[in-house]
Amino acid sequence: MAENKWHEEFEALRKIVLSTHLTEETKWGCACFTWNDQNIVLIHGFKEYCALLFFKGSLMQDPENILVQQTANVQAGRQLRFTGLADIKRQAKIIKAYIEEAIELEKSGAKVEFRKTEDFPMADEFLQKLDEHPALAEAFYALTPGRQRGYLLHFSSAKQAKTRESRVEKCMPQILAGKGLDD
Repeated sequence: MAENKWHEEFEALRKIVLSTHLTEETKWGCACFTWNDQNIVLIHGFKEYCALLFFKGSLMQDPENILVQQTANVQAGRQLRFTGLADIKRQAKIIKAYIEEAIELEKSGAKVEFRKTEDFPMADEFLQKLDEHPALAEAFYALTPGRQRGYLLHFSSAKQAKTRESRVEKCMPQILAGKGLDD
Protein backbone atom coordinates (compact mmCIF):
# COMPACT_ATOMS: atom_id res chain seq x y z
CA MET A 1 0.00 0.00 0.00
CA ALA A 2 1.01 3.62 -0.50
CA GLU A 3 1.27 4.18 3.27
CA ASN A 4 4.07 1.61 3.59
CA LYS A 5 5.91 2.98 0.56
CA TRP A 6 6.03 6.49 2.05
CA HIS A 7 6.75 5.66 5.70
CA GLU A 8 9.88 7.85 6.04
CA GLU A 9 8.27 10.70 4.11
CA PHE A 10 5.13 10.52 6.29
CA GLU A 11 7.24 10.68 9.44
CA ALA A 12 9.18 13.70 8.14
CA LEU A 13 5.95 15.50 7.18
CA ARG A 14 4.35 14.58 10.50
CA LYS A 15 7.31 16.08 12.40
CA ILE A 16 6.98 19.34 10.46
CA VAL A 17 3.22 19.53 10.97
CA LEU A 18 3.43 18.77 14.69
CA SER A 19 5.97 21.59 15.11
CA THR A 20 3.06 23.97 14.42
CA HIS A 21 1.15 22.62 17.44
CA LEU A 22 -1.82 21.23 15.53
CA THR A 23 -3.75 18.30 17.00
CA GLU A 24 -3.17 14.96 15.29
CA GLU A 25 -6.14 12.69 14.58
CA THR A 26 -6.82 9.81 12.23
CA LYS A 27 -9.49 10.55 9.62
CA TRP A 28 -10.19 8.63 6.44
CA GLY A 29 -7.36 6.31 7.45
CA CYS A 30 -4.83 9.15 7.27
CA ALA A 31 -3.01 11.42 9.69
CA CYS A 32 -5.18 14.54 9.83
CA PHE A 33 -4.17 17.65 11.73
CA THR A 34 -6.73 20.02 13.20
CA TRP A 35 -6.98 23.35 14.97
CA ASN A 36 -10.02 23.92 17.17
CA ASP A 37 -11.62 20.75 15.74
CA GLN A 38 -11.28 22.12 12.18
CA ASN A 39 -9.34 20.15 9.56
CA ILE A 40 -6.22 21.99 8.42
CA VAL A 41 -3.98 19.47 6.67
CA LEU A 42 -3.88 15.73 5.92
CA ILE A 43 -0.96 13.48 5.01
CA HIS A 44 -1.71 10.90 2.34
CA GLY A 45 0.09 8.72 -0.15
CA PHE A 46 -0.42 7.69 -3.72
CA LYS A 47 1.46 5.43 -6.09
CA GLU A 48 3.70 8.16 -7.55
CA TYR A 49 3.84 10.66 -4.69
CA CYS A 50 2.88 11.47 -1.12
CA ALA A 51 1.21 14.74 -0.25
CA LEU A 52 0.02 17.25 2.28
CA LEU A 53 -3.59 18.13 1.52
CA PHE A 54 -4.65 21.59 2.65
CA PHE A 55 -8.41 21.62 3.17
CA LYS A 56 -8.70 25.32 2.27
CA GLY A 57 -5.77 25.32 -0.12
CA SER A 58 -7.70 27.23 -2.78
CA LEU A 59 -7.63 30.26 -0.45
CA MET A 60 -3.90 30.10 0.18
CA GLN A 61 -1.43 32.56 -1.36
CA ASP A 62 0.98 29.92 -2.78
CA PRO A 63 4.00 32.25 -3.31
CA GLU A 64 6.12 29.29 -4.46
CA ASN A 65 3.46 28.19 -6.97
CA ILE A 66 3.63 24.61 -5.69
CA LEU A 67 0.05 23.86 -4.62
CA VAL A 68 -1.67 21.34 -6.89
CA GLN A 69 -5.39 21.02 -7.59
CA GLN A 70 -5.94 17.24 -7.86
CA THR A 71 -8.67 17.43 -10.50
CA ALA A 72 -10.76 20.16 -12.10
CA ASN A 73 -13.67 19.21 -9.81
CA VAL A 74 -11.79 19.68 -6.53
CA GLN A 75 -12.97 23.03 -5.26
CA ALA A 76 -11.22 23.69 -1.95
CA GLY A 77 -8.34 21.31 -1.33
CA ARG A 78 -4.84 21.70 -2.69
CA GLN A 79 -1.81 19.45 -2.34
CA LEU A 80 1.89 19.84 -1.80
CA ARG A 81 3.36 16.77 -3.51
CA PHE A 82 6.61 14.97 -2.75
CA THR A 83 8.38 12.13 -4.53
CA GLY A 84 10.98 11.45 -1.86
CA LEU A 85 12.42 12.35 1.51
CA ALA A 86 14.94 14.72 -0.10
CA ASP A 87 12.04 16.86 -1.45
CA ILE A 88 10.63 17.22 2.03
CA LYS A 89 13.96 18.03 3.68
CA ARG A 90 14.82 20.60 1.00
CA GLN A 91 11.45 22.34 1.39
CA ALA A 92 10.93 21.99 5.16
CA LYS A 93 10.82 25.75 5.84
CA ILE A 94 8.40 26.33 2.94
CA ILE A 95 6.19 23.45 4.08
CA LYS A 96 6.02 24.86 7.60
CA ALA A 97 5.19 28.34 6.25
CA TYR A 98 2.33 26.89 4.17
CA ILE A 99 0.97 25.05 7.21
CA GLU A 100 1.17 28.22 9.30
CA GLU A 101 -0.70 30.12 6.58
CA ALA A 102 -3.40 27.42 6.56
CA ILE A 103 -3.77 27.76 10.34
CA GLU A 104 -4.08 31.55 10.06
CA LEU A 105 -6.71 31.15 7.34
CA GLU A 106 -8.74 28.93 9.66
CA LYS A 107 -8.33 31.34 12.57
CA SER A 108 -9.54 34.20 10.35
CA GLY A 109 -12.80 32.39 9.63
CA ALA A 110 -12.20 32.41 5.87
CA LYS A 111 -14.65 30.24 3.95
CA VAL A 112 -14.33 28.60 0.55
CA GLU A 113 -17.14 29.64 -1.79
CA PHE A 114 -18.29 26.37 -3.29
CA ARG A 115 -19.98 26.21 -6.66
CA LYS A 116 -23.69 25.51 -6.40
CA THR A 117 -25.03 22.18 -7.61
CA GLU A 118 -26.83 23.96 -10.45
CA ASP A 119 -23.46 25.19 -11.73
CA PHE A 120 -22.47 21.61 -12.60
CA PRO A 121 -23.45 20.19 -15.98
CA MET A 122 -26.46 17.88 -15.97
CA ALA A 123 -26.39 15.10 -18.56
CA ASP A 124 -29.35 15.19 -20.97
CA GLU A 125 -29.99 11.53 -20.24
CA PHE A 126 -30.44 12.32 -16.55
CA LEU A 127 -32.62 15.37 -17.26
CA GLN A 128 -34.88 13.17 -19.34
CA LYS A 129 -35.23 10.63 -16.50
CA LEU A 130 -36.01 13.40 -14.03
CA ASP A 131 -38.79 14.63 -16.36
CA GLU A 132 -40.17 11.10 -16.82
CA HIS A 133 -40.04 10.15 -13.13
CA PRO A 134 -41.21 12.85 -10.69
CA ALA A 135 -40.31 10.60 -7.74
CA LEU A 136 -36.72 10.43 -9.02
CA ALA A 137 -36.58 14.23 -9.30
CA GLU A 138 -37.95 14.62 -5.78
CA ALA A 139 -35.46 12.08 -4.39
CA PHE A 140 -32.53 13.66 -6.25
CA TYR A 141 -33.27 17.19 -5.07
CA ALA A 142 -33.72 15.90 -1.49
CA LEU A 143 -30.09 14.64 -1.51
CA THR A 144 -27.36 16.76 0.02
CA PRO A 145 -25.59 19.08 -2.44
CA GLY A 146 -22.45 16.94 -2.25
CA ARG A 147 -24.36 13.78 -3.16
CA GLN A 148 -26.09 15.60 -6.02
CA ARG A 149 -22.74 16.78 -7.37
CA GLY A 150 -21.33 13.27 -7.08
CA TYR A 151 -24.06 11.92 -9.32
CA LEU A 152 -23.86 14.81 -11.78
CA LEU A 153 -20.09 14.37 -12.15
CA HIS A 154 -20.47 10.60 -12.51
CA PHE A 155 -23.10 10.93 -15.24
CA SER A 156 -21.48 13.75 -17.19
CA SER A 157 -18.00 12.22 -17.16
CA ALA A 158 -19.08 9.45 -19.54
CA LYS A 159 -18.20 10.30 -23.14
CA GLN A 160 -20.88 8.22 -24.85
CA ALA A 161 -24.64 8.70 -24.48
CA LYS A 162 -25.08 4.95 -24.08
CA THR A 163 -22.73 4.93 -21.09
CA ARG A 164 -24.49 7.94 -19.54
CA GLU A 165 -27.87 6.20 -19.96
CA SER A 166 -26.49 3.05 -18.36
CA ARG A 167 -25.07 4.97 -15.42
CA VAL A 168 -28.34 6.81 -14.84
CA GLU A 169 -30.33 3.56 -14.96
CA LYS A 170 -27.94 1.84 -12.58
CA CYS A 171 -28.05 4.72 -10.07
CA MET A 172 -31.80 5.32 -10.08
CA PRO A 173 -32.59 2.83 -7.26
CA GLN A 174 -29.85 4.33 -5.10
CA ILE A 175 -31.12 7.89 -5.67
CA LEU A 176 -34.68 6.78 -4.89
CA ALA A 177 -33.38 5.24 -1.67
CA GLY A 178 -31.86 8.60 -0.69
CA LYS A 179 -28.28 7.38 -0.99
CA GLY A 180 -25.22 8.98 -2.51
CA LEU A 181 -23.06 7.43 -5.20
CA ASP A 182 -20.62 5.92 -2.68
CA ASP A 183 -23.06 5.10 0.17
